[in-house]
Amino acid sequence: MQNKIVLASKSKVRKEILDKNNINNFVEPSNVDEDVVKISLIKEQASPEIISKNLAELKANKVSAKMTDQIVLGADSVIDLDGELISKPENREDALKILKKLNNKSHFLISSVCISKNGSMIWNYTDKAKLTMKNFSEDELKNYLSKISDEALYAYNVYQIEGEGRNLFLSISGDEDTIMGLPIKKIKEYLSNYNA
Repeated sequence: MQNKIVLASKSKVRKEILDKNNINNFVEPSNVDEDVVKISLIKEQASPEIISKNLAELKANKVSAKMTDQIVLGADSVIDLDGELISKPENREDALKILKKLNNKSHFLISSVCISKNGSMIWNYTDKAKLTMKNFSEDELKNYLSKISDEALYAYNVYQIEGEGRNLFLSISGDEDTIMGLPIKKIKEYLSNYNA
């Protein structure tokens, strides 16, 4: 596992997870226009899981096409609410709308990862966690949002599971690293068997 891997993501959380797990890495953002991709896939009636997989692959392939012989890790996380794709909030108003939608319901958080080399995918994995949100009033949701910094809000898909966000949920089943955007156990398993 000595190879340095390239993280095709600006996510600080994903970088922290790699660092915490002693995976040698550096960041090279893919700058893929996710919204354009999502719109076209939604038109084709792709499920949230397919959208997440496609975006992870697109990011990894884009960066790995220009960084030959490097192992590139792309990742994407989406929320699936009864088949509807919920994306990261654009602003605080948007964040409140999303929380109101998720309020008192169960949803899946889907995280997909893809490892590419020389512009092609060599491995991918998708994991889901199920989260059931408690029932809150609008004022309680606004109060929750007021405690969260902009940086955390836009980085964590509305809720910060290892911080304030845990209190939003009645139940959480699934891997915590998946919820934070990187199913690290599977990545480590793959890398430990990978011989460059």
